[in-house]
Amino acid sequence: MSQNNEHARRLAQNLVELLASYEEELMALEAEAPAYGPLRRAVGIVIAEACYCISDQARPAQDNLVPPVDDEASRTR
Repeated sequence: MSQNNEHARRLAQNLVELLASYEEELMALEAEAPAYGPLRRAVGIVIAEACYCISDQARPAQDNLVPPVDDEASRTR
């Protein structure tokens, strides 16, 4: 299973690297033609999802289930 997680992480990193330049170009195009906005937002969403996959795969599964005991939100209660 760990090998699949690492493979998914590498694929997501490659996707981010590939799409980042397209998003930058779409930002420039959107400034000239607002019709490119939805496409730029879609590419941004895909990049965000890939980043989530990268960060989610880096942590053990148990870390995602329970927030840390000493986090700032817990201290203010």
